[in-house]
Amino acid sequence: MRVRSVMGLAPILLVSSVLSGCVTTSSTGDAPLNQGNWPLCTALGGLAGGGLGAIESSSWAAGGAVAGAIVGTLICYAQDGDEDDDGVFDRRDRCPGTPANMPVHHNGCPLKVYESAPAAEEPAAVEVVDSVRVELDVKFDFNKSDVKEGSQADIKSLADFMKQYPQTTTTVEGHTDAVGSDAYNQGLSERRANAVRDVLVNQHGIDSGRVSSVGHGESQPVADNESEEGRAINRRVEAEVEAQPQ
Repeated sequence: MRVRSVMGLAPILLVSSVLSGCVTTSSTGDAPLNQGNWPLCTALGGLAGGGLGAIESSSWAAGGAVAGAIVGTLICYAQDGDEDDDGVFDRRDRCPGTPANMPVHHNGCPLKVYESAPAAEEPAAVEVVDSVRVELDVKFDFNKSDVKEGSQADIKSLADFMKQYPQTTTTVEGHTDAVGSDAYNQGLSERRANAVRDVLVNQHGIDSGRVSSVGHGESQPVADNESEEGRAINRRVEAEVEAQPQ
């Protein structure tokens, strides 16, 4: 009688072994049998129990099927599945049916996704401004060093520029044509340069320390001294002022 009781437990033990082999739980929850498909576990348990019970005798077949179905259902229900494939077992999943590839908390509920901050705008390119330059070109009559009235506006423009940029200085350069001796033309070029300098300093208030003068005589012509037109161009005073914009 004791032996038969032990034999009666065999179908149940064998059903447990068979279903336990099928219902394996992995860390990702991809078990072939789990809570979600318990009817399949019940059917498999019943078939396995009935078949194993029949080995003992025909009278054990029905009881083995019932016992196997119960054991199969319990074993299947004890397993963890992951129906929505979010990496959280169904037993702990508080938000079933999560869309695939959605980040979730440990309880299976979706993580709040924050929109990425807009990329910082690149700073506008700084325009590089070249230095500002003013040039003066005053013409003189033959053998004269008097500043003509028509040149006063150009000299005033140079003075206004130097007032706008107080750090600037300038050198006034006098020139002549080739008529006359070198020594005479040297002195004439210096008188012409000084005449323009005096207008800048005395009439327009430019500090005398910011304006110097020099004469080059006939040594630096810019036109042909063989013609009257060329000689008129060479009788000149030039000045140049350059400054960086503030």
